[in-house]
Amino acid sequence: MLDPQARSLLKLIEERGIPPTHLLTPEEARRAYRDRRFFTQPAPPDVALVRDLRADGLAGPIPLRLYRPLGSAADAQLPALVYFHGGGYVIGDLDTHDVLCRELANGSGCAVVAVDYRMGPEHRFPAAVDDCIAATRWVHRQAASLAVDPTRLAVGGDSAGGNLAAVVSLAARDGGDPPIRFQLLIYPGTDMRCTAPSHQSNGTGYLLTRETIAYFLGHYFAEDAHKVDWRASPLLRDDVSNLPQAFVLTAGYDPLRDEGLAYAQRLSEAGNRATQVCFERQIHGFITMGKVIAEANSAVGLCATELRNALR
Repeated sequence: MLDPQARSLLKLIEERGIPPTHLLTPEEARRAYRDRRFFTQPAPPDVALVRDLRADGLAGPIPLRLYRPLGSAADAQLPALVYFHGGGYVIGDLDTHDVLCRELANGSGCAVVAVDYRMGPEHRFPAAVDDCIAATRWVHRQAASLAVDPTRLAVGGDSAGGNLAAVVSLAARDGGDPPIRFQLLIYPGTDMRCTAPSHQSNGTGYLLTRETIAYFLGHYFAEDAHKVDWRASPLLRDDVSNLPQAFVLTAGYDPLRDEGLAYAQRLSEAGNRATQVCFERQIHGFITMGKVIAEANSAVGLCATELRNALR
């Protein structure tokens, strides 16, 4: 039941002999991920404003990129999504997710602030967590200068970024700052022990493999004990009550599928408002591949709609 377009992409990668990420150095993997976007991603849609910014972080300035949706007035106070890119805490940046952030801004009518957090192996856990918390707090503090509504703030991300959005939501609840209304979790990793059944059933042949996951985690976590810290594995947090409304999107042929489903279930059982949708025919990472996988565009539209409705 794999989507024929996803199957064609996987076949093309195999025929061209493109090496898997875990056989590359981090620098090579980052370059390959940036380059691949020109083949798989749609053309970047126009937006009203794109501006690079810097937030204050514990280890220095954190690069950000602000998007305001097409048709929005410069002084309109918009709801805002703070977005954390995917890439296994090792690859990805503001450019690899530029198209997706533009699409989410236009589709939701929200401002989007993308975060270029620190990654491994240069910066180990919990560097990415610290940066994402700091960036979210900075956006809330700077709401007036950014022309965003501090009472309508969301966090979101894909894969590792989805993990970070879940963790930021927990940290904000615990600390009472900032107030977050919504969390957009796109095929999030929620348990770094990687023991869910989908890691076995989908761990080979669908782009993100068990070997690649081990590569990412090995570069980010300095020791195995860190993987069971709730800031790495939010599924293991004992209390997940009183959290923002959540939309959790998963993919049927993704090793992380069952982790996303389990986290959505825990959120619902704890009394939170949570919706989970699985694109059964898709592979991990598909949402940024709208040029070659049509369902990616449907998934982006669904995420934007959920975001718009939650922050109205």
